Amino acid sequence: MQVSKCVGCKEFPCTDVKHECYIVPAIDARPEAVSLVMISEAAPENPRDYYYGKGDPLFQKTTVQAFQDAGARVSSIQDIVGLGVYLTTAVKCGKTTYGIQSSTIRECSLILEKELAQFPKVKVLMLMGDVAIKALNYIAQRAGEKKVIPAGSTYKIRKAKYSFRGMRVFPSYLQAGSSFLIEKSKRRMIAEDIAAALRLVR
Repeated sequence: MQVSKCVGCKEFPCTDVKHECYIVPAIDARPEAVSLVMISEAAPENPRDYYYGKGDPLFQKTTVQAFQDAGARVSSIQDIVGLGVYLTTAVKCGKTTYGIQSSTIRECSLILEKELAQFPKVKVLMLMGDVAIKALNYIAQRAGEKKVIPAGSTYKIRKAKYSFRGMRVFPSYLQAGSSFLIEKSKRRMIAEDIAAALRLVR
């Protein structure tokens, strides 16, 4: 199954993102094999830096490093996928500024909700950064449910246990992008969160 053939955006109503950077994963995924979904912020400015790009894309480089920091024996995105992990972004287009408007996150959460529905065996959701956290909260609130993750600094809330429709949810920090390679304290916490998530799906 290719997720990009099942879900996507048709009207592109958001005004604060780069539509030319729009990406929904086009890999052949086996829904029954996916037990962990890792959701990061937004598509990269350069589509060649996306998770499933050829060569050594930036998102792959930093995500592989994050899993290695967590003790996983991986050297590529394919190795991570082999662990039952599906990687995607909350916002499917590239950013134009540092932040992303709430209206854009809410709009793209409609796509993310349909995307998650493709994987009925998921046990764990990893929310890598505030944008992913907001997106999942929008999905819950749209269905009349309470927020999955409360407001607060990630380092304060990440140790608590959260769940959403039977899935364990980990709020963490963004692992996709160049800033990950610099921020050592966040790298340590990301590694802890990934290690905990992997223990639940093994």
